[in-house]
Amino acid sequence: MAEKSAIEWTDATWNIVTGCSLVSPACTNCYAMRLAGTRMKGHASRRGLTREVNGKHVWTGEVRVNWEWIELPFQWARARKIFVAAHGDLFHAALSMSEIATIFAVMVAAHHLRGHVFQVLTKRAERMREVLSDPDFWAQVNAEAGAHVLERTDALARRRDDARATLGEYGADNPPPGIWLGVTVEDPQRADERIPELLATSAAFRFVSCEPLLGAIPWKRWLPTARPAKRPDGTPFLAPLFYMTKCEHCGWVGSGELCGTDSWGDDSDIFCPSCHQSIRGDELPSLDLVIAGGESGPGARSTPIALFRSLRDQCAAAGVAFDFKQWGEWIDADQFLALVAPERVAAGPLTFVGATKLGVDCLAACEHHSDGSSSLRVGKRRAGRLLDGREHNGLREVGR
Repeated sequence: MAEKSAIEWTDATWNIVTGCSLVSPACTNCYAMRLAGTRMKGHASRRGLTREVNGKHVWTGEVRVNWEWIELPFQWARARKIFVAAHGDLFHAALSMSEIATIFAVMVAAHHLRGHVFQVLTKRAERMREVLSDPDFWAQVNAEAGAHVLERTDALARRRDDARATLGEYGADNPPPGIWLGVTVEDPQRADERIPELLATSAAFRFVSCEPLLGAIPWKRWLPTARPAKRPDGTPFLAPLFYMTKCEHCGWVGSGELCGTDSWGDDSDIFCPSCHQSIRGDELPSLDLVIAGGESGPGARSTPIALFRSLRDQCAAAGVAFDFKQWGEWIDADQFLALVAPERVAAGPLTFVGATKLGVDCLAACEHHSDGSSSLRVGKRRAGRLLDGREHNGLREVGR
């Protein structure tokens, strides 16, 4: 729990839920799991949530709701971005729908009263969609959020009916504006499993976190693009907008193809490039932000720079915000040399085979990737967050 957070893409953390269980490769070196078994193992919110297996601390699967912290967001007067359940998963199966609704009610009310934006990141995208599609869930959220607002509204400054009216009634078709929904995606399999569930979930803002990024993901399937094209009959579109998406009619899934939008006043027709039928008449769901970064801590895995570059470039083409959080423990060897010894890079390519350069034993410290690049382990602080010499602060731009 922190009113200020060291996590680059948030301002504060609200660990209303702690504890989890392993579900995919991204969980292997979970920092929250490591902390719960070491430095924070004696804290009441973490005690007993991990067990030691082969010298490593692993989640037991127990999930704890820390109800003593439920009203903490109301105590933070300055508006901020708040990472919810940074040391757990809000949509874990161990949590009941009613418990999740109570937490959502606080987020809705705290955004209304304090202006906070809540960032909810999950690896359980299917349950997220199921919960947030249930009318009973939203009925509880609206009732409890309204009660929070009325309780904290000065009766002399605002009548009770006015307070209730300004809050609004939220639901699957009217998501609350102060809650961002995101999924962790580390490889193609998890992208196939989680991104469609995220896009099928109504949200004011959708984001994907690729930390760690462990495989080449076919991002064109999930990101929109704005390259011009023509209708099936060859005539140009009036206002071309193209989306990599799925056709509800023939089942086509975007994988490099384009589908187009023709705008006529307030209406628009979106045509499938395969069967040429209208996909849907309203705005297609899309991602608002992609966060990428490397792993840090013991056992951190390296990521070839090509994966980060590909994601950055496709986000730029799609007009989707891209945020490069950090290199983590490992940095591309050429990137590191460009930072600490640019004159060596300018002199020509360097070979990392049995050599010692800049006080680093490259043979021992480097990992060599199949694409010919090499990653050098220098530690999170030395690696920094520059990708090809610049910061990528998409989150900071969309968060304004």
